[in-house]
Amino acid sequence: MTTTVKPGAGASSRTDIALVAHLMRRAAFGAPAWKLEELAKRPYEELVEDLINIERHPRLQEDVLERFHQENADEESYRWPAKRWLYRMINSPRPLEEKMSLFWHNRLATAASKVTNARMMGAHLELLRDFGMGNYRTLLQQLSRNPAMIWWLDQQTNHDQDTNENYGRELLELFSMGRGNYTEEDVRSSARAFSGWTIDQTIPRYPNGWYDTNFVYREDDHDHGVKKFLGKKGDFNGDDIIDIVVRQPATAQFVASNLARYFISDTPDGHTTEMLAQVYFDSGYEIKPVLRALFNSDAFKSARFKRVRWPVEYAVGTIMVTGQNTEPTDPGLDKLHEAAMSMGQEALNPPTVEGWHTGREWIDSGFLIERVNFASQRLGNTQAPGVQKIVKRVAAGRQSITPDKLLDACAYELGCFEVVAKTRKAVVDNLGSSPIAVDGGFADKVVYVLQLIGSSREYQLG
Repeated sequence: MTTTVKPGAGASSRTDIALVAHLMRRAAFGAPAWKLEELAKRPYEELVEDLINIERHPRLQEDVLERFHQENADEESYRWPAKRWLYRMINSPRPLEEKMSLFWHNRLATAASKVTNARMMGAHLELLRDFGMGNYRTLLQQLSRNPAMIWWLDQQTNHDQDTNENYGRELLELFSMGRGNYTEEDVRSSARAFSGWTIDQTIPRYPNGWYDTNFVYREDDHDHGVKKFLGKKGDFNGDDIIDIVVRQPATAQFVASNLARYFISDTPDGHTTEMLAQVYFDSGYEIKPVLRALFNSDAFKSARFKRVRWPVEYAVGTIMVTGQNTEPTDPGLDKLHEAAMSMGQEALNPPTVEGWHTGREWIDSGFLIERVNFASQRLGNTQAPGVQKIVKRVAAGRQSITPDKLLDACAYELGCFEVVAKTRKAVVDNLGSSPIAVDGGFADKVVYVLQLIGSSREYQLG
């Protein structure tokens, strides 16, 4: 690949800004060049710590957002919690918190299509935000008590004398160890251990709307018999099962490999996942130390543009450049939600308990058209504040610019994106061979190049 850098920048600053751009695409949702230049003044390790230690930054105040988006009062629609989440992704001073929420939302999938209760789905999202960067044991304990998850996997029908294995099985298969690392007896024992873990009665929503649903443990509905689970034997409860699960090497591999696929590459190397799995154990199942080791690893730093951006990441990343939806009063959250949905990812509504299939499956022919059209529309909007800023920065100090340098400048402004020789030739050939005057029509030329880059294969990667 050919690295696109700001013309005239020194070699050391080029490398620094490119690395910071890579970090912000993965650990956050991206950033325009002007912001990357500010971040690049700080040491890389310091930036990593600032992202990981989310408690250094307050969460967004959302009172005004709710005031100007009255759909938040529609407690039957899960789309308001989803749209609020998109606003947080764009504006939160804790971007890694939202990025990890998106990660866990796919791995610990729960969907509004079955839950059909917006308050429950909103509470599920808050759980992922509150515990997604903490201890994995605690996260699984909270997940097992989450009303949306209980309803999603029929755990409320798991009784002492009438076992439902759905949650007990998925805890092992999809939320921790993975297939091949447990037996059917382990599944049955897991389900028996969670019997009596249920929710209180959901009160009918009319005439006053939904009520909160809460976790309830019913002692008289719990199977107190002896259970055999992963080589252990006892009168296990759900928390006992989780205690055993988090100690398994397979669980460490599950956490490490999924984080590596999400943050490093769709096909991470085994050495890196082994290293991360060891950090998981050494830290007592804490997620933050694993993230710290991941972001500081050579494998992460070198894995640039080797992962297909998820639709939500793609949509939000484009908005980060165009500078839209930065104020609570800005319109367009509806369209942003719908755009990501048309690309194959509807927030708070994954297709199955497996979540979404990622990687190349994000870019089939239909989804790719939606992605290209979205980027072209947003990057081609000369009224967008971020686009206007890009035009001014590219034009600054120039009377004219060659097509080749215009491509470099625009790719840099988008966040140090890289284009291969084939893409470079296609864009430059499209612009012609003559220098381009920085005059009244220059903005149109700039947005045209931005649209061409946004239509490229490289822009799909992050």
